[in-house]
Amino acid sequence: MEIFDCLYTAYGPQHWWPADTKEEIVIGAILTQNTAWTNVEKAIAELKRAKCLSFRAIDAIDEPSLAELIRSAGTFRQKAVYLKSFASWLTEKHNGDLGAALSGEPNRVRRELLSLKGIGPETADAILLYAGGHPTFVVDAYAKRVLRRHFLIEPGNNGYESIRNVFMDSLKPDAQLFNEYHALLVEVGKRHCKATANCESCPLAHLDHNECL
Repeated sequence: MEIFDCLYTAYGPQHWWPADTKEEIVIGAILTQNTAWTNVEKAIAELKRAKCLSFRAIDAIDEPSLAELIRSAGTFRQKAVYLKSFASWLTEKHNGDLGAALSGEPNRVRRELLSLKGIGPETADAILLYAGGHPTFVVDAYAKRVLRRHFLIEPGNNGYESIRNVFMDSLKPDAQLFNEYHALLVEVGKRHCKATANCESCPLAHLDHNECL
């Protein structure tokens, strides 16, 4: 919580996830895999222009056409498969109702999401937290780096679940807290905690750290 408090004091609320609907959040979470958010924004704009920013529309459009719409997001053919897979699951298993699909016991919903093509732990947790409102922590490269540099995980620990458990076991299960915390870690990561650290003026610089190795 000391890390959270320092980041929140420095940056304030981050207002994540940047989207108008829950469907847009899920689509964005899938598109942002291995690419910059600026590329995802371009793809989202194309989907909006084509009136295809819903899973009903994604289910109806052919895969090559969908891939062209999301070309800017990178690995667009693969991501088109993932989006179509999610849309089919939502239609066939949940009658197209995203709210219903994401409701219920969080671990059960998480397992179901992880069974879908192209949905790994980070994407599943982003969907659960930001679209479903469940208290689950999203672990990305920034979170790993901050925790490693401040001795909260071992240098060789890159396991997603073990790092996620550091947050889940140490914080109260609060979706709003997890939402804000993840967004703040992204912000400090973009500004300071890069692969080559820039600790000058970092709001965490006064905390014990291992010289940002």
